[in-house]
Order: sequence, then structure tokens, then C-alpha cells
Amino acid sequence: MSTLSREELLELSRAREVLEHPSLAIRLADRVGRPIEGLVQRLPEGARDALSRATRRALDLSLTAALSTLDRGARDPEDWLHRAAALAVGAAGGAVGIAGLALELPISLTVMLRSIAAHARAQGEDLGEVAARLECLTVFAYGSPAAEDDAADSAYFAVRAAFATSLGKAAEYVAQRGTAGALADRSAPALVQLVARIGQRLGVAVTDKAAAQLVPLLGAAGGAAINALFLQHYQDTARAHFTVRRLERAHGPEAVRRAYAEAP
Repeated sequence: MSTLSREELLELSRAREVLEHPSLAIRLADRVGRPIEGLVQRLPEGARDALSRATRRALDLSLTAALSTLDRGARDPEDWLHRAAALAVGAAGGAVGIAGLALELPISLTVMLRSIAAHARAQGEDLGEVAARLECLTVFAYGSPAAEDDAADSAYFAVRAAFATSLGKAAEYVAQRGTAGALADRSAPALVQLVARIGQRLGVAVTDKAAAQLVPLLGAAGGAAINALFLQHYQDTARAHFTVRRLERAHGPEAVRRAYAEAP
């Protein structure tokens, strides 16, 4: 266990600011000029169920991507390229409402997951390892507190601790069955539990995104802008999360957690 340098402490402080003060809802509210809470209450009848189903389908596709393709071709982060793709997909979804969001969300999450993976690799993660690829998927859970969470339970390290067991079991299952076997049986409890827990937290962010995106007259341009904010939120979160993990590998989890708690 070693002491973090001044530069590393600054990196950790910036990461802490992102992880402990997620700004997605604030950014979305600023974009549409209204409080997100009020927009959520005005979602159409049945929209929440549709969003829940779309979120689960999107995470199922993201799980497939995480297990089978994230170790191929991921390069240094090219945020502009992923942002351009998100803009295009968001524009299409914003033009046609909830039905469009249900089609757009799986594509958007896949684009975001590839961006997350690029940030993971840039911070030294080995995407040839199943655990590292699944770690990319869990980024969707950070900065997206479940509705019943209180402030303490929403803290970054509390969320990591809550996911540690399900993430470990899922990685172990894939290691035992192999990628092909795991993808053939995504109903395995280890994978179901991991995806369900991520979905519970991601669903809050998706609902906020949908509420902002469905403001009357917002249209395709607004949908594109909101999708760009959604992507930027998870790019920032990925950069922060994998910065913490890189520092933990270099200095040990205890030293990093202590420095994190003391960061301004």
C-alpha cells in the first residue's frame, strides 16, 4: 500500500465529484426548462411499464455485447464519435415518442457501452477478462440511484459493495460455462440478478430521459440533445469509476478509499 501523489489526489477528487454528485437530472431539466419530477408525473398512461420493458431489453442486448464483443476493437476513448452516434439515434427516437424510445434505447445503450469500454481500457482494464467487461456494464448503475435509495445508500462505494457479490457470481458463471454457454442461457440466476440490479438503478435515469424527451414540441433536435447529455453522463461516470479502480490497483483499495473520503 502506497501514498497517492498530488496529481493522483486531484484525479481522485475529480472522480469523486462526478460519482457523488450525478448531474443527469439537472442537465435534462436545464435542457427542457422544467423540473424533471413534474415531467415524470406527466408521462402518458402505461409509459412506465413500456420504459421498464425497454430498459430490460436494452440491458439484455448490452449483456450480449459485454460478454462477446467488448474485447474486440475497443480503442482509446473517442467520445466525439460515440456522441455523434447518440445524436443520430436520439433524433430518431425523439421524433416518434415512447415507441421510438423503446427502439432507440437498446441502440443507445450499446453505443454507450462501447464508449464505457473505451474508457475502461484507457484506465488499464483488461477487457479480455470477463469480470472487466461486466464491470463496464455496471457503470449504468452508478449515478442512477433507485427510487427507494436514501442518500447514504446512493454513495459510490455503497453501490460497489452492493454489486460485488452479484458481479462476482456472474463472472464465475461465465468462466465456468464459457461465453457461448452463458449467452445461450441468460436465464441463469447469476446473470439475471446482475442485470436486474443494474436495471433497477438505470430505470430511474431512463425515466428522467424519457420525461425530458417527450416534452411536447421538443422533437428530433431535442431528442438528439438529450441523448447527447445521457451519453456524456455515462462517459463521465465511466472515466471516474475506472480512474478509482486504476488507483486501487496501484495503491490498494484501503488507501484509495481513505483518500476518497478525505477529498475536497
